[in-house]
This record gives sequence, C-alpha cells and structure tokens, in this order.
Amino acid sequence: MDFKEIIADLVHKESGVDKNIIVKIIEIPPDPKLGDYSLPCFIFAKQLKKSPQNIALELKDKLNMINLKQDHRHFELINNVGAYINFFVNKQLLIKNILTKIMHEKECYGSKEPQKSVVLIESPGPNTNKPLHLGHLRNMLLGQCLYDILKFQGKDAHIVNVVNDRGVHICKSMLAYQKYGQGKTPESTNTKPDHFVGDYYVMYQNLEKENPGIEKDIQEMLVKWEDDDLETRKLWRKMNLWCLEGFEQTYQKLDFKIEREYFESETYMHGKEIIIDGWKNKLFDMDENKAIIINLEDQGLGKKVLLRSDSTSVYITQDIFMAKKRFDDYRFDEMYYIVGNEQEHHFKVLFEVFKRLGWKFSEKCYHFSYGMVELPEGKMKSREGTVIDTDDLIDSVIKIAKDEVAKRYDALSDEEIDKRSRIIAMSAIRFFFLKFDPLRNFVFNPKESLAFDGETGPYIEYSYARINSIFRKLGEDIEGYIKDADISLLNEKNEFELAKILANYPKIIDQAARELKPSLIAHYVLGLAQSFNEFYHANPILISEEKLRKARLYLIYCIQLVMKSAMKLMHIEEIDEM
Repeated sequence: MDFKEIIADLVHKESGVDKNIIVKIIEIPPDPKLGDYSLPCFIFAKQLKKSPQNIALELKDKLNMINLKQDHRHFELINNVGAYINFFVNKQLLIKNILTKIMHEKECYGSKEPQKSVVLIESPGPNTNKPLHLGHLRNMLLGQCLYDILKFQGKDAHIVNVVNDRGVHICKSMLAYQKYGQGKTPESTNTKPDHFVGDYYVMYQNLEKENPGIEKDIQEMLVKWEDDDLETRKLWRKMNLWCLEGFEQTYQKLDFKIEREYFESETYMHGKEIIIDGWKNKLFDMDENKAIIINLEDQGLGKKVLLRSDSTSVYITQDIFMAKKRFDDYRFDEMYYIVGNEQEHHFKVLFEVFKRLGWKFSEKCYHFSYGMVELPEGKMKSREGTVIDTDDLIDSVIKIAKDEVAKRYDALSDEEIDKRSRIIAMSAIRFFFLKFDPLRNFVFNPKESLAFDGETGPYIEYSYARINSIFRKLGEDIEGYIKDADISLLNEKNEFELAKILANYPKIIDQAARELKPSLIAHYVLGLAQSFNEFYHANPILISEEKLRKARLYLIYCIQLVMKSAMKLMHIEEIDEM
C-alpha cells in the first residue's frame, strides 16, 4: 500500500490537479507530530485561483469526509497547518499491509518485474601495465552495486569491460622489461602476474628521469606495434596475458563478473577508419600539424585530437568505435561508463562526437562519474610506484579483521576464523566505499571501516546476526512459529516507525536507480539496523507474552529479510553468527 499514491489520488479527484504533480510534492515531515505525510498547497494556488491556506483548509475538510466514509480508513487524522495538509496514517493498516507483503514476497520485496530495457555498465577499464588500484576498486564496487540495483529493478543489465591493452602506457612497461627483465617471469619471482608487470612500469619512470630522450624509443615501439612487428607483438602478448591473469585473480576476490570484454587492440583500427571517414565527410577538421580534430570551442569544450598526425590512435579513437560495436552487439537502451571524474571533459567530447556522427544512441550514453579515494597517509601516486593496489588493500583489511576475530572469539576453529574474517573484511570495504555519494572524494581508513559500531559494514553484519541469535534461542522453525502471529498487537510507537522504514524500501531502491546513487541503499540499511537495535533494547521479545512474542518475531523476521535484500544489492555476504 503506497500512501503517497493514495493521497495523490484523493487530492486529484477533489482538486483536478495532475496526480503526477501531487506525488512529486508530497513530503515526509521532519517531526512526526506534523504527520506521516505532508502536502504543501502553494503549487495549486494559480490553477485553483485561491490562497494556499484556503486551499489547504478546504481540501482538508473534503478529504476528512471521504476518509470517514471508508470501511478501512487510510488515515487516523487529516489536519492542516497554514498551507500544509498533514496526514496521519492508520498505523494498524500500514503495519499489517507492509509486514504481510514482505512475508509474502520475501527477498523479492521491492523488486520489479523483468523489463526489456537493456543496460550496459562499463567497469573497471584497466590498463595492462599495472595492477588494479584503489580507484579501480571504487569503480568495481560502484559498478557491481549499480548492476545489482538495476537487475532488481527489472532491467536487463550487463557488465562489460574495455581493456586498454595498447598504446604509449603499455609500451613503457614493455621497454623496461626489455632492458631489465632478463627472462624473469611471475612464477620465477613468485609475484602476482599483474604486480610483476607493474614493477616494470615503475622502473620505466626511473628510466625516464635519467634519460628524458627515452620517450622517442616509446613512440618508435608504438609504431612497431601498429606495424605488427613480430618481436614487439610477441613481447606484448606475453606481458598482456600476465596482466590479464592477475586481473582475473582480483575479480575473483570481489566476485566481480564481467560478461564481455572488449580489447582496445582489436578495435582501435576501426576507430581510425571512422575518424578518417568523418574527416572526408567534413564532420571533423585537420589542424596545422595534420592531426584530425573535432572543434567544440562553441560549446566550451575546445579542440580535441581524434587521430594523431602520425595516424596513431588516442584514447578517444577506440572509445568511438567501441560504443558502436556495443550498440550493434546489445542494442542497449542505456550505457553507463563508470569512470573517475577526471575524465568528465573526455566524455562530454565523446558524446558530442557521437552526435556529430549522427548516432542516435548518443542520447543513451551516460558518464557515471566518481571521486577520488585516499588513504590516511595521503594520495596515491602511481607514477612514483607508491600506488595502493586493490589486492594489498583487501589483504591488509582481512589481516586486521582476522586479528580482531581471533581476540573476540578464542573458541573458533582456524577455518571459521578465516571465513568470518573474510566476510567481515569485505563487508567493511564494500560498505565504506558505497556509503559515500559517488561524486565525493573520501579517505578510506581500514581500522575505522572495521569498527563494530558506527556507520560500518561490521555493524550491519552484527545487527543481522543479532536477529539470528534471537531465532536460535527460540529453538523452533521461525516461519512455522510465527505463521499465525497476530500482528495487530504491534501497537508501540517504535514498532510503527520500523514498519514505516520497511515501507520505504521500494522507494529507496527506485530512487537509487534513478539518481545512480548506491549510497542511498547503504544509508537505508544502516538506518534500519540502528532502528532495530533501538527497538531490541527497548522492547522485550523472547520474554514477552506468547502472542506478543510471535508478533514481534514476525516484525524482526521482516526486518531481517529486508536487511538481507539490501545487503545483497551491495554484494555484502551476510554472516549468521558473530
């Protein structure tokens, strides 16, 4: 039962104002004394040709008359304060409807029926010259959560990836390996494959400092690669495979599943063809250096090189063909590029190129921008070899969690300690990364993320496990025990407030999907966990009289179902006992 829809329907029938407009302006008052929902009447004044205060007074009287005639009154009270109409919902009706609905739908509560809308999510877009770093981690966690939210919303979502496996940056690690590799391999040095390649990328930075003229060697290597030189290609394939093997190991740690990977090395030539054809058709220009450009100065985007004067590609060259290729493959309705905010200009230009080329899907492409992650020690500096890798961060958080679990639970087996530590560590990382608005920069503090109280993943895990501990103490099958519960006995204020929070879950998911804000899910489940814990401390459950006990167990079982659903959307594995 959606009380906003009920209010909008009633007000529409009495005022003639568009129902969709009414739904959008209904508010939830900051103080419950002002009602559960509030309708400001200012927007109606022009259409109804009356003051907002008079509109509120007259509508309130009409709505009360309708409400009183209903067999099951939706509202206990409808009043007005100035230009606002305040609605106090029928608490028993709300509690009964929401809890019954959750119990019927279980973990599908809040989901939508499958749709034909195809959505592509590009993540994480690594370069095959170094490991996945902290920025890639945020990229993957956001992409994975967005994927889960959109699937829950009924969208036909797919995670696709672009592997930047050619270009100047790739040649840098190759050149350093040529000079210093001496036949070493990841196996011979006992190094994770992508870390092994990354070490040579760092070595190149030192080479460049000592010999600035080495950049000419890099350009020559890139030309050789594009000319399909045998030795250059052989070295490239070997180092590429090492990096890809390392990436796959990291993806497995995160349970990150990519449906389809596109490789720049396989698509960049087609991008060049599109650019050259566009220039021939006068869609693009040629500058004084003989590079093909797009001039977007009239839109404040400047001039952008699409193809260098030596006919070698730049990033945007392959991005152009890649979009067309994906549209041909999927016929997508939406395409989200999960890429850091430093690339905002790049995507504005890219989408303008699509429009210039006359591609209709240009209006279906979006840049999902996100901010930077730092550690308490400061920013990452990949060019100086001090980058914080995803693998290192995960391993360090698991180690901290393991030490904490071992201290708290000395009777656990080593196997159980390892299992709990991994679940707790990953919940700590995921929740901390997802609780911030994507556009915000933030500092990731591993120890803070692992706290068992506060705004953390372990706090959510602890709350979920606390509900489980109540069920274990009961010693019976919980669903069988509560199947005949009389939920009309839930008359306490905090029981009603919990039901209102549960009722809001579908709207939160819908908002998170529309606004592309996984942080809304994180804050929702945190608020639900906090409200449950307050209820737990204030209201006896197992020692209550049996009928009330069943009703309260029914309520917290619904809470657990919704918590589990929200955790699943954040890809957080629940823990049954802590």
